[in-house]
Amino acid sequence: MDDILRDIPDQIESERLILRSPQPGDGPIVYSAVCASLEALRAFPASMPWALEEPSVDISETFCRQSRVDYLARKTLTMLLFLKDGSHFVGASGLHAISWKNRRAEIGFWVHHDWQGQGLISEAARAICAFARQELGLRRIACLSDELNVASRRVAERAGFTLEGIMRQERIAPDGSLRNTALYALTN
Repeated sequence: MDDILRDIPDQIESERLILRSPQPGDGPIVYSAVCASLEALRAFPASMPWALEEPSVDISETFCRQSRVDYLARKTLTMLLFLKDGSHFVGASGLHAISWKNRRAEIGFWVHHDWQGQGLISEAARAICAFARQELGLRRIACLSDELNVASRRVAERAGFTLEGIMRQERIAPDGSLRNTALYALTN
């Protein structure tokens, strides 16, 4: 089957969240959240090099529109996270580096500064992984985290991932320093 023919819903839900594909017009809310969270996002530049760019509404809108195109093409499945009451954008997550042939992907995530520490990203990660395994038939989902990013590692552990190892000096930060990467995986 051609990947683009895969029927994948634009939205899934968890207990407290609506997780949906980005849409044109979402740029301003993403921009606002990135600006509010920039210090935390920039703390791990090897994992989130995009956060080193100066944010703008146009960059965020471009991200949302390209993410929508990639979602429809089934290349990446980026999802924006909203509280179910619809009033608050809390972050983003999704499946990247998807190999439909090998039935594997990587998960990534970040949270708006105001919503840290409430378990929302762990909840989103669990929902996306359950969806990926049950509905998409993925057999392996990896989570690559900067070894020093304790919060990201905690999300992986709470979502049921197992630490497979630390890859020494795997990622290069923009300042040229080498960073270790913690490799977590969830397998069927």
